[in-house]
Amino acid sequence: MKRVKIDEINLNYIDSGTGKPIVFLHGFPMNHTMWESQIEHYCHKYRVIAPDLRGFGKSDVTPQTVTMQQFAEDLSKFLKALSISEPVILCGFSMGGYIAWQFAKQYPKALAQLILCDTKATADTQAAAAGREQTAQRVLKEGPTFLAETMSAKLFSETTRNEFPDVITRVKQMIQETSPEGIAAALRGMASRPDMTSFLPEISAPTLLVCGDEDLLTTPREMRSVADAIPNASFALIKEAGHMAPMEMPELVNAAIDRFLE
Repeated sequence: MKRVKIDEINLNYIDSGTGKPIVFLHGFPMNHTMWESQIEHYCHKYRVIAPDLRGFGKSDVTPQTVTMQQFAEDLSKFLKALSISEPVILCGFSMGGYIAWQFAKQYPKALAQLILCDTKATADTQAAAAGREQTAQRVLKEGPTFLAETMSAKLFSETTRNEFPDVITRVKQMIQETSPEGIAAALRGMASRPDMTSFLPEISAPTLLVCGDEDLLTTPREMRSVADAIPNASFALIKEAGHMAPMEMPELVNAAIDRFLE
C-alpha cells in the first residue's frame, strides 16, 4: 500500500503494473479492496490505481460533508500527485460512478474511457435524501454494524447468497471497518449530488455501463436508459449478479471490460 498527501489529507492507494493507467473508484461505504479481482486481472497489462477515497479504508477522514464534486477534485489532485498527465481509463462503481460523472464533467480532457458499474445518473429523491440523513445520524450514534446488515440484504443476487457467502462476509467486514464520520460525510454528499441526466449527451469518451441482472438498487432498465443517452456507450448485463457485480461475478465483469477496452 502507498500513501500520498493532497491538500491536508492523506490518501491510501494501490498502484500496480505498468502501461496505460486504469483507475478504480470503490463504492459506499467500502474501500479499494472491493476491486481485488480487477486489480489482479489488469495489473499485467495496465497501470492499475485504486485509491481509498477520502473518509474510507485507510485514507484520512474529514467530518464535514464530502460532495461528489469534492471527491472528483480529490481524484484530479491525486492523479497530479502521481505525475499522471495522460488521460486515464476511469471505472467507478455505485458511489464511485457518481464521482466518475463529476470527473467527466469537470475534467473531460483527463478521461480516455469511462466505465460505470451499477450506478445511476439521477439525483436522490427528497425521500431518499432524508433517508440518508437519518442513516448518517444513526451511524454517528451507533457505528456502522447495523448498516452492514441492512445494506447487505439488498446488495446481492440469489446465486451469491446461496453459493458465495464469503463475498457477503467480505462486504459486511468492509462496511463495519469504515469510519462512522466518513460514512456520514459521504451520505450527506450523495444526498446533495446533482442530477447528471442532462450531462449524459455531452460525454464524448467511449463509455461502458455494466449492471448485474438482479441489481435492485440501480436496475438494468435504468442503466440501459443511461447508456442510450450517451453518444458512444455500450451496455453489458452480468448474469446472476446483484448490485455488487464486480465482486459477485468478477470473471464476467472483467470479460465485459476486456471486450470494451479491446
